[in-house]
Amino acid sequence: MTVHDVAILSDFRYPGGNSAAIAAEVRAQAGAGLRTALVHVPSPHNRDGLPFSPRIAELIRDGLAELATPDGVTHARLLVIRQPRIFTEDLAVVPRVRAGHTVMVLNQAPGDAGNPTRYYDFDEVRDRVEVYFGPAVEWAPISPQIRGRLPGLAADDWHEIIDVAQWQAGDRTRGEVPVIGRHGRADPVKWPRTADDLLQAYPDRPDLRVRVLGGGEIAIRLLGRRPANWDVVPFGAEQPADFLRTIDFFVYFHDPDLVEAFGRTILEAMAAGVPAIIGEHFRPIFGDAALYTTPAGVEPLVRDLWADPERYRRVAGRARDFVAGRYGVASHLARLAERGAGARPAAHSAPASARHGVSPARPRPVLMLSDNGAGLGHLSRLMAIGRRLPERHPAVIATQSYGASVARREGFLTEYLPSRTVLGMARQRWSGFLRSRLEHLVDLHRPAVVAVDSVPHDGIVAAAAARPDVTWVWVRRPMWRRGTGAEWIAKRAAFDGILEPGEFAADADEGPTVPDRAGVHTVQPILLLDRADLAAPGAARAALGLDADRPAALLQLGAGNINDIASPVGRIAEHLREAGFQVLLAESMIATEPMPAAPGARVVKLYPISRYLRGLDLVISASGYNSFHELLAFGVPAVFVPNRATSLDDQVARARFAAAAGAALCVEDPESGELDRVLAEAVRPEVRERLARRCAEIDLGNGAEAAARWLAGLAAENVRSGA
Repeated sequence: MTVHDVAILSDFRYPGGNSAAIAAEVRAQAGAGLRTALVHVPSPHNRDGLPFSPRIAELIRDGLAELATPDGVTHARLLVIRQPRIFTEDLAVVPRVRAGHTVMVLNQAPGDAGNPTRYYDFDEVRDRVEVYFGPAVEWAPISPQIRGRLPGLAADDWHEIIDVAQWQAGDRTRGEVPVIGRHGRADPVKWPRTADDLLQAYPDRPDLRVRVLGGGEIAIRLLGRRPANWDVVPFGAEQPADFLRTIDFFVYFHDPDLVEAFGRTILEAMAAGVPAIIGEHFRPIFGDAALYTTPAGVEPLVRDLWADPERYRRVAGRARDFVAGRYGVASHLARLAERGAGARPAAHSAPASARHGVSPARPRPVLMLSDNGAGLGHLSRLMAIGRRLPERHPAVIATQSYGASVARREGFLTEYLPSRTVLGMARQRWSGFLRSRLEHLVDLHRPAVVAVDSVPHDGIVAAAAARPDVTWVWVRRPMWRRGTGAEWIAKRAAFDGILEPGEFAADADEGPTVPDRAGVHTVQPILLLDRADLAAPGAARAALGLDADRPAALLQLGAGNINDIASPVGRIAEHLREAGFQVLLAESMIATEPMPAAPGARVVKLYPISRYLRGLDLVISASGYNSFHELLAFGVPAVFVPNRATSLDDQVARARFAAAAGAALCVEDPESGELDRVLAEAVRPEVRERLARRCAEIDLGNGAEAAARWLAGLAAENVRSGA
């Protein structure tokens, strides 16, 4: 009896991403010496007579996989089933597969915004699959987009993979004009719905070129013409890797109702070193390695990046590195090993580790716990560090904040721990709950380090004592209010180390952390984004919906969860409008109350809003740690209105220090005439230029990378010690 390592069950006639994903996994398995069987099951949604995808036929032809016989029994250590639409009807013939473990990969959403069950009913599919293959099937979504729409799925996504080495094209030849392109199967939902959106994303301009591989006829039909600068190539006429060598920017926008499960073509473009310009909804999958905007923002973004070749190279390199790290072959081999289908010695072209029978070691993550702050400050600091951790020690986020959904959208594996307020528990009972949940998460994820951006609640201290084989670190922001927090400082002994983010206003810090710096590891101020991650001014304005010829101001006075921010908003907005400014009101992603309306101002709800700061001329902001340091670091003229109702954070001292340093203006009492006097200064161009120059002189760095290195070092030390 032949036992294969992996059996893949699917309909191998699908022409697009399903077959490309299967081919990538089979090649990775073959390179690691694993034997793969392909079990073909016709989908009721594919017409009879269709051939196998050329990608699948090539695998069988080259001996990288064996096609299971319809009447035989396939034995495998792991069965992977792809494409849920196969099971929308009862199967005429149920394939006989005997596997040690079975994974059902949900690589398509059940429906779209207009019809949530357009493609399949999840409950019906689940019932059929469990009847055919048993109740112990692991249900794994391909992406956070699918996870967010279905209940009871596996802890980890069965994400797409790619071998970056097969897609790299070396140095690209730069032409006279930028070339925008896209490739994919012909399907109307894969294109913008309106002609206006389509021409914004793929402009008809003599100094731009557009190349389309597959589906171009759909766009031409929508436009009623073929733009002169468009080169339309039929699907299959060029190999995607060859096509990607001919374009400079990969631009992909689709029908707004479509729920795109992953975005395989985006992954391929990034692996080939082509900057990808896509919609914000893809951020949970591609993080900060792609460029995000709306169709209207494509042309300004293309022109800004084309004008800066060095930045273009950085963006392309960052994309390749991201894809290799998160979606490379090693990630697939690791998940196979976790499910009993680890690598075996191979006789051909296997990596050295596979030839010697060594399975990839499971990464030991850094578990990052944040408090339930009224804003996203605690969580954002941890995400800033987490996105810079190495692959061998990835971040797992655990948060008491409503912002758990934000962390998931940013691509982090995220656990939500309800706060005491949410649960309505007495303090002692909640401490026991918190301890129990933390111990469970440590046992589940096996972190090498737990990093806590929170005050040390009793439940955290108890969990640290109960799991001493893990390194516990307190990420302790400075600048506490004088006379507060002594009870928290007294619990520092519960931690193996303290990491302190830098503070520009440190000289004005009179809080209890100042005399408690012995043995504390300090870094520069921690920012979520680096300067290179910010959208260029034109692209930022387009994304924010701003006119290019009028100054623009943003009001971000807090999450709306601490105190009443409504009263000064109207006065500030009116003053700015009278001065000719476009006014935006930033609404926090976790605000429990809607942003108060202000005539002539528009509410924006984006995370992180800092990505678009270069499109603004002025920001009126609370002086919380994150916003304060972002505005100074990125040279944005600011008026700080400190929040006085915080329990620990000394926003008043921070804002006063920035004003004294000449880096910002400050309004301590927005109810008084001080507000109008300071705003009258802030709207003057020469004042804003002076503030921007002063910020440039200060030149704040970003300590997130150094913090990630330090935590990764602690994690590596923990692993070496055998803890």
